[in-house]
Order: sequence, then structure tokens, then C-alpha cells
Amino acid sequence: MSAARWYVVQTQPRAELKAQEHLRRQGFKTYLPRLIKARRHARKVEMVSRPLFPSYLFVSIDTTNQPWRAIRSTIGVTALVGSTDGPSPLQEGIVETLRESEGMDGFFHPSAAAFSPGAAIRVIDGLFASCLGFFEAMSEGQRVSVLLELLGRPVRVVLDAHSVTAA
Repeated sequence: MSAARWYVVQTQPRAELKAQEHLRRQGFKTYLPRLIKARRHARKVEMVSRPLFPSYLFVSIDTTNQPWRAIRSTIGVTALVGSTDGPSPLQEGIVETLRESEGMDGFFHPSAAAFSPGAAIRVIDGLFASCLGFFEAMSEGQRVSVLLELLGRPVRVVLDAHSVTAA
């Protein structure tokens, strides 16, 4: 039976992938949860992959059989989270729960599904940019139905999910 537990590694800024690769080369099992996020630039929106927890990743270590002290000097790693006594393991099941929450493609997908009906939203992109309204529902294809106050009355508008944020 393996005594491996999950621990948290702090990485240098924007060096999560580099640290993950070097840890894998040393024989450590790693997990870097990533999300798909809309990035807006010059009136264009592209979907990009970003770490769910910037500057952090998870590593599985059997502290009795693996040379875990080498992690601290790994390229891209700033520290192994813990105390002066050594690294502090995560509570059982956290990494497994994160993995179960991923989409079929292995990424987290932030969406308007996090809004509850009636939640205040602000449109951040497109024709209705900076308009305030209320979340109504999520439809298929990452589209949201919102109620915006237009011409003195509420009007239902369907927008891309990446076009709205919490108000």
C-alpha cells in the first residue's frame, strides 16, 4: 500500500507548467487544474487555458520513500507548502473532488451557471456593454438569457456567457 499523499507546491509566477514538467521528470505525480477562460483583446474573444490556482499545483509524495526535499530546488518551484517540520498534506479527497468537477476535456469551464436566477449581472462585451440586468437562465451552447432594463421596461436578451459578469 502506497503512503503517497497530495501536497501543494507554490511556483514562480506563470511557471506552473515548467514546474510541473520538472517534477514529472523527477518521478513525481502532479496535478495542475486548469480552466478555459475567455480573453478579450482588440474586440476579439479567444478561449485560453489558465491555471485554476495561479502559482500553485499539486504533487503526490510518499514522504517515507521519495526524496521530497528535492522539490524545493526544482526549476519553477518557489516552495513546498508546509511548516518548519516539513510539507503539510492536503485533506484526503480534495484532489479527487477537483478532478471529478472537471469537464470531459479535462478543464474547468467557468460559466454563467454559477449565477442563480435573479442575480444581478453586468454586460461587459458587445452591443449592451455596461448595461445592468438580471440573470434569468443558461441555455445550451454557453448562452445566457438575461433581463435588461431597456426603454423603461425589462427586455429578455440572449448573450454569450463570457459577455456577462456579476454586478
